[in-house]
Amino acid sequence: MKEYNKVSPELIEKFKSIVPGKVYAGEEINTDYTHDEMPIYGKGMPDVVIEATNTEDISEIVKLCYDENIPVIPRGAGTGLAGAAVAIEGGVMIDMTKMNKILGYDEKNFVVHVEPGVLLNDLAEDALSRGLMYPPDPGERYATIGGNIATNAGGMRAVKYGTTRDYVRSLKMVLPTGEITEFGATVSKTSSGYSLLNLIVGSEGTLGIITEATLKVITAPKETISLIIPYENLDECIATVPQFFMNHLQPQALEFMEREIVLASERYIGKSVFPQELEGITIGAYLLVTFDGDSMEELEEIIERAAEVVLEAGAIDVLIADTPNKKKEAWAARGAFLEAIEAETELLDECDVVVPISEIASYLVYVNEVAERFDFAVKSFGHAGDGNLHIYTCSNDMEMDEFKKQVAEFFEDIYEKAIQLGGQISGEHGIGHGKMGFLKKYSGETNMRLMKGIKEVFDPKMILNPHKIVD
Repeated sequence: MKEYNKVSPELIEKFKSIVPGKVYAGEEINTDYTHDEMPIYGKGMPDVVIEATNTEDISEIVKLCYDENIPVIPRGAGTGLAGAAVAIEGGVMIDMTKMNKILGYDEKNFVVHVEPGVLLNDLAEDALSRGLMYPPDPGERYATIGGNIATNAGGMRAVKYGTTRDYVRSLKMVLPTGEITEFGATVSKTSSGYSLLNLIVGSEGTLGIITEATLKVITAPKETISLIIPYENLDECIATVPQFFMNHLQPQALEFMEREIVLASERYIGKSVFPQELEGITIGAYLLVTFDGDSMEELEEIIERAAEVVLEAGAIDVLIADTPNKKKEAWAARGAFLEAIEAETELLDECDVVVPISEIASYLVYVNEVAERFDFAVKSFGHAGDGNLHIYTCSNDMEMDEFKKQVAEFFEDIYEKAIQLGGQISGEHGIGHGKMGFLKKYSGETNMRLMKGIKEVFDPKMILNPHKIVD
């Protein structure tokens, strides 16, 4: 394992001269900086936390760290789920959340310029106030844009509009050497050499520190409407999903959820939103679907067609959330799934595999069968429209070591199955520190060699976010 140096008192004073009042060390560091939203993937106390203010300051800080062989960890809101923003080797953590300005819109070219610490929710609302939409919609709306770019976050609207990668036009970066550069441009197409921009998107802070982003926006749809579609069982629920596309329906979002996770969410938010029983039938699973368009007349026609499709495929009913309050309640329940699980669970781990949508039903049947061999509970939900599934392992009575051992065996099995079906081990949460072993196994030696080579070109001393994605 590579050896790094510790941050000396002299180096701390140099940092303070660059960003006075924004450097924290020792007991001044809040323990929240030691982990992300999935602490099971490790904790680490940075030697120093520095609140970033601008590109030039970050460049100076990183140059000093490069010269002194000090690890540097960029961090946004800390909402990640793979241990990516954790100081495994100590070092300098750069908090990007204070760089949170929306720098301006170029409405003629449909782009917005932002700093990386802007919250997704703030950008979404600001764009909407101008009649525009920034389509990426990961479940955690209080994550930073920089973090979304670093993980190529997908979310609920990816089925229609794509992932974060599809909206990044250009990035200003500080490289691990301290050099400042830019990748990409405002233009919508390019064939100008290797796509360095696309290497950065999804690189989880291992290749450079994003200090400014130019993002594509689109005209906001005038109307949206959501459907809650209950089923007796998960198999029929998931089997319906391909029918939306075969019948030329284009949902903005298409989510599936099992009964248990819905009940947990409703306990958490203190409100009953989804029906538990209809026509004497106990509901076992649900689809939550949103359509958007330019008029309610257009949407009413789409809903009528969608209702015919899902009822023929086995849905018990189609419930329309056609008022702002009903839509808000339905999606608030969906958005609270992770918080609901965390509130009721002592030990927690998760995977976010992605499989072809035609394989979702058979894959989930397999997952549930495998889960019966283990002592933890499994709760599943996810983005049915693009095959990205969130599978949580939960326990309140196992010992930590035994839980980790069983979860590792469980993930090994279900990752193997996902790969066999043509899938990947992560659809949007990334690899971070927690999934490195699985990436190495399922990517193969050739691909890992290429990824490590890319890392070495960008980061010759391996100081930037070490022990993430590749070693």
